[in-house]
Amino acid sequence: MNSTNRFAFTKSLLEKLPPAPIGTRRVYYDRTTSHLCVQITPTGNKTFYLYRKVGGRPQRFAIGRYGAISLDKARQVAERLNGQIASGDDPQAVKRTLRGELTLDELLQEYIDKHLIPRGRGTRNPESLYRNHFADWGSRKLSQIQATDVQKRHAEIGRKHPAAANRAVQTLRAMFNRASYWGYFEGANPAGRIDRFREHSRKRFLHPDEMARFIDALAGSPPAFQDFLLLCLFTGARRGNIQMMRWRDLELDRGVWQIPHTKNGEPHAVPLVREAVGLLRHRRRSIKGDWVFPSNGRSGHYEEPKRAWNSLLDRAGIEDLHIHDLRRTLGSWQAAEGASLSVIGETLGHKSPHSTAIYARLSLDPVRASLEAVIPKMLAAGDTSVGP
Repeated sequence: MNSTNRFAFTKSLLEKLPPAPIGTRRVYYDRTTSHLCVQITPTGNKTFYLYRKVGGRPQRFAIGRYGAISLDKARQVAERLNGQIASGDDPQAVKRTLRGELTLDELLQEYIDKHLIPRGRGTRNPESLYRNHFADWGSRKLSQIQATDVQKRHAEIGRKHPAAANRAVQTLRAMFNRASYWGYFEGANPAGRIDRFREHSRKRFLHPDEMARFIDALAGSPPAFQDFLLLCLFTGARRGNIQMMRWRDLELDRGVWQIPHTKNGEPHAVPLVREAVGLLRHRRRSIKGDWVFPSNGRSGHYEEPKRAWNSLLDRAGIEDLHIHDLRRTLGSWQAAEGASLSVIGETLGHKSPHSTAIYARLSLDPVRASLEAVIPKMLAAGDTSVGP
């Protein structure tokens, strides 16, 4: 150890530390707090550790990633750990203390506040899956949740609802992945090696006779709900993207909606047909703020309108239809009008290794032309018009 890698840590000095050379890690030690160090990766990530001998053997205890915890907090944890080790505590017990032993409820809140909300992702569905399937584990410490527990719970849910079982475990897996990244949890992810139940792909979409009843029944719904569902039909976008639609992402003069983040993890440009632009201009005259569909909830934007949706289906006399099926409906009607699979794929923002090269060369013009041909026929099925 030389003098260049030991200094009194300050926030400004830590932020100035350069990334490590590729293929290496750099470690710096704090002069203020015994055994506290920070490790830097080639990507510039900085993680606090306590590095010292325990029982004559060197041990390293991860405290947390810089940014996720402050320097002051890292020093407090390091001092507490030094005291425990000096008292002869078991190293594994020290590690559990180090992680702060978050409960699962506490991890959920961290996951929402530090991961979902900053990335503009919806919180209602993950929260619902957690509350419905893991709420009784909420007071458990993270280290108390075992893979066998998750396997058993997955099987219990899957007896009647295999898709929900898969989504619930997927949510739990993501939470533990974040906990590991933030330094709250060490070891194998208890939800990481659960075999998924086989799911049957839905093929449901609105047929012409159902479209007529759907459009007619939609007229009896609240205006915001009407606009929301019509945009689902007009764009083929995922429900969550429309819920989080922002005015700043719309170019109404050009008729384009730039979705910054999709399920594929990439931005996607959506052409807006005349009916969609008219609907959005009408909303813009009365809607203030950032969201196209604002709400009073924590997210600030529209959440899944289950009650209004079920009421609409009752009025229309339609069964077994999900809001997501409206996305499939648009693609099906495009196919019926002779649109190519590449155009339909670009409309819906699909991405696969076999079609990526085609999508890269595809302009929005054929997508817009396909939509322009389909939307009027959808509306004509209900014998109505849309727009101001």
